[in-house]
Amino acid sequence: MKTGQFPDPVLITLPGGKSASFVLAGQGFNENGAWAAVVKDAGDDPDVTHGALIHAAVREHPSGNGVTFVAGVGVGTITRPGLPLPPGEPAINPVPRQMIIRALEDVSGSNVSAEVTLSVENGIALAKKTLNSRLGIVGGLSILGTTGIVVPFSCSAWIDSIHRGIDVARALNLPHLAATTGNVSEHAVQELYGLPETALIEMGDFAGGVLKYIRRHPVPRLTIGGGIAKMTKLAQGRMDLHSKRGSADMTALAALATTAGAAPDLAEAIALTPTVAEAFLLASQVGIPLGDHIASVARQFALSVLEGSNVMLDVLVFNRQGQCVGRSHPVGNPPLKRL
Repeated sequence: MKTGQFPDPVLITLPGGKSASFVLAGQGFNENGAWAAVVKDAGDDPDVTHGALIHAAVREHPSGNGVTFVAGVGVGTITRPGLPLPPGEPAINPVPRQMIIRALEDVSGSNVSAEVTLSVENGIALAKKTLNSRLGIVGGLSILGTTGIVVPFSCSAWIDSIHRGIDVARALNLPHLAATTGNVSEHAVQELYGLPETALIEMGDFAGGVLKYIRRHPVPRLTIGGGIAKMTKLAQGRMDLHSKRGSADMTALAALATTAGAAPDLAEAIALTPTVAEAFLLASQVGIPLGDHIASVARQFALSVLEGSNVMLDVLVFNRQGQCVGRSHPVGNPPLKRL
């Protein structure tokens, strides 16, 4: 806009002070300004925006109001409190905004006055694969970022969505949140307690992302729900429940079964069983409440992570059909607070 030329690649200064080069996928001029686009490269991170075309248009305006931001096609708008920006603002997070403002100031000086419109090609469709609608972000994706660097396998975007979901629920003063590992457990918990969608936190494998954040930002009551294998891992002290981080310890599960009342021969059979589902079947055939015991042990571990937060907590275990096969307290009654 100032020089009439586009550098390609573009050198960007990241928040930590390092720099990175980006090859332009398109560029041009518009009324009182210019635009450029790049293709998002998420590396190995499981990000639905990998390969998406990100478009930024800048135009000067004489208002003297500094830099303002507009949600273009494919970028959402915030509609609920609790997020880093107030309702009505484009879903462009503070750090990306700061980076854009700094880049404009580098070119035009500290008194820059400009309007920046960010768009994401196919962003409306991509947003349906995210948690944005639950967070109250409508019309497209969020422009996220804290460091400008994608950490492989970090799943940082998912964990950030977990935190923002908790923030929204707290801002709405919801008395009861439910964090679940997947759709089956989420639907089952929602039906059981009659919770609104804003109270549902899709934690996936990131139990630690929920528990550690709620320890620092408490809620009155939390329910954790999930499948038998993942809740067994939680009972065994795991906070990352993904299968890539290791499968359930069947010997430890046999020990849990013993404390639940299993005879030595059943415990030995469970230790040799290849899957948690089969272990549950063996226990159920002789009336051992393995699910209830796992839920109770998982609750005690989760409480140790929540230490000092005074959060009422219960844990529910579901099979693949959404049937509750274990609970840490009688369904319908709140869990006891710690003394």
